[in-house]
Amino acid sequence: MAIIFVRTLIIYFSLLLIMRLLGKRQLGEMELSEFVVAALIADLASHPLQDIGIPMINGLVPIVTLFCCEVLISGLAMKNIRLRALLFGKPSMLVEKGKIRQKEMKKNRFTTDELMEELRNQGYLDIRAVEYAVLETDGRLSVIPSPSEAPVTPAQLKIEAEDKGYPVVVISDGHIIQSNLRLVGRDMNWLKKRLAALGVKDAESVFLMTVNSAGQVYYTIKEPEA
Repeated sequence: MAIIFVRTLIIYFSLLLIMRLLGKRQLGEMELSEFVVAALIADLASHPLQDIGIPMINGLVPIVTLFCCEVLISGLAMKNIRLRALLFGKPSMLVEKGKIRQKEMKKNRFTTDELMEELRNQGYLDIRAVEYAVLETDGRLSVIPSPSEAPVTPAQLKIEAEDKGYPVVVISDGHIIQSNLRLVGRDMNWLKKRLAALGVKDAESVFLMTVNSAGQVYYTIKEPEA
């Protein structure tokens, strides 16, 4: 039992390290080569866990080899446009100026039901309101509305918009993040005074509190436990 426990920990932390080194993109939508690597790594990692008779090195070496291949291929693809197109493909325009490009739909085996579902997910019920719909290489559908349907921006109205900055979390589930406090130019004295002004007893009763560069505060009190 102890051997299985130790082997599981080794495999787990090895995979955690490798996925971390591969980058954050692997945690979201994956390209084809990334999907293949992830599937193979998952299969290879399961064998040493299922059969303790298999040496750990027999599972770790193929995983590290795949990791090296993925890093090498990604590096080459960044420098070579043709290789990138060969490995990852090219985006396909499924809708152009409100009209469905049927040849591209068939080429990508993308059904009308899938198209309508993706458009609805992004808030479009009428295809005529879509200027372009592009099927990206990772399988996502990017939708650009027609000029008449696009949201009006302050620049178009010639209104100067106030930049309120990026909200930074200073309290998370009752815990004060002092590094973030310093990031927004605040300290503990400011936080205590702010909490008192908001009628909050202490930081432990706050579920979330954010501050932006303009000094605007958002906070939510913890809900009572059932």
